Amino acid sequence: MSLKQNLHNLKEKYKGTKMAPAFNAIHTFLYLPNDVTHGGTHIKAADDLKRTMNTVILALIPCLIFGMFNAGYQHHAAIDGSLRADVLANFFTFDNLWIGIIKVLPLVIVSYAIGLGVEFIFAIIKGHEVEEGYLVTGMLVPLIVPVDTPLWMLSIAVIFGVIIGKEVFGGTGMNILNPALTIRAFLFFAYPTWMSGDKVWVHGAVERAGTADAISGETILGSYAQNQEVIYSTFDKFMGFIPGSVGETSTFLILLGAAFLIFTKIGSWRIIVSTFLGAAVMGFIFNQVVAADIITESSKFYGLMNTVWWEHLMIGGLAFGAVYMATDPVTASQTNKGKWIYGFLIGFISIMIRVFNPAYPEGVFLAILLMNVFAPTIDHYVVQGNVKRRLKRTKVKTA
Repeated sequence: MSLKQNLHNLKEKYKGTKMAPAFNAIHTFLYLPNDVTHGGTHIKAADDLKRTMNTVILALIPCLIFGMFNAGYQHHAAIDGSLRADVLANFFTFDNLWIGIIKVLPLVIVSYAIGLGVEFIFAIIKGHEVEEGYLVTGMLVPLIVPVDTPLWMLSIAVIFGVIIGKEVFGGTGMNILNPALTIRAFLFFAYPTWMSGDKVWVHGAVERAGTADAISGETILGSYAQNQEVIYSTFDKFMGFIPGSVGETSTFLILLGAAFLIFTKIGSWRIIVSTFLGAAVMGFIFNQVVAADIITESSKFYGLMNTVWWEHLMIGGLAFGAVYMATDPVTASQTNKGKWIYGFLIGFISIMIRVFNPAYPEGVFLAILLMNVFAPTIDHYVVQGNVKRRLKRTKVKTA
C-alpha cells in the first residue's frame, strides 16, 4: 500500500476527531487535496498560501547556504587571520561548509520542530486546520540569530514567539507583529549578551576571543560603534564575508532574493525601496552632523555617525530586514502610499536606533516591530485622505 493511501486511510479514520488537523496537514503538505473545484464560480489560480510560503523559502535558501560557508570561514579566519588575504580562495571550502552544517542545520531543525509542534498542538486543541504561516518563520528564525545560539534558548524563544506573537491573535493572518521578529525580540531582551556578542565564536575552542585577528561582537557594527578600525573592504561587506547572524551578511544574495520576490509579486518593491531610502536619508543626516563638527570623536555616537551613509545599507541586518521582514503582507501597510511611508520610517528609525544605542548597534528589528504596530494607523489616514479628496472633487462637480 502506498504512503498516500496510508495517509488517506488515517485521515478517514480520524476524521471528525481532534487529531484530524494533524493528519490533514501532513496529507496536504505531501499531496494535492483529493477534492478540487469544478464549477465556473471560482477563480482558478496556481498560487495559494502554501505555494507563497514555499516561494519565500526558495528566496531564502541561498542566504542559508552562504551562511553555512560563512560560519566556517569566520571560525577559521578568527584562528588564522591570514585567510582574509584571499577570501575567494578560502571561503567556499568543504571544511567551512561542514562546520556551518553542524552549527546551522540544528538551528533550522529545532526552529521547525518546536514551531510546527506548537502549531499542531494549537490546531488540535482549537479544532482548526494547521496553518502554513510558520513555514517561512521557521526558516527566518535561524537566519537572524547568531550561529552559536544555544538550542534550548532558541526553543524557548520559538515557543514564546508562536504563542504570544501569533496564536493569541488568532493564528496566521491575524497577528499584528512579525512572529520571527517577536522571537528575535524575546532573545534580545531575555538573553542580551548572547545576541549582542561579547566574544568571537570559534567552533571547538573557548579562549580564542583575544587573538589579534578576532573581531568583537555579533556583527561588525560593534567595531563601528566603538570607533575601531574595520578591516573589511566594501567588497567583503557587499558579498557578505563578514561576521554576523547566519543569513544577514550577504547584501548581494539578499538583493537577488528581493528581485525574485518582486518578480513573483510576493514582496512589495515599494517597501523595499523606501526602507533603503529612509536608511540612506538618516545616514546622510548623521554624516552632515559629523561634517559640521557638531559632535566630536570622543562621543560614543561618533563611530556610527561617521559611517558613510551607503555603508549603513550593507552592514548589520538592514538589507535582510527590508527584504524579508518588512514586506510581510500580514503586518505591513496595505495601501500603496502607506507602503512608502511604512518602509521609509523603518529605514529612518533603524539607523537612528543603530547610532543612539551603541551597546547594541542594530535597530532594524525594533524599527520593524514598531512600524508593525503603526501600519494600520498609516493605512487608516491614507484611506481617509483619499476619501476626503474624492468628496471634495464630488462637491466641486456638483457646484
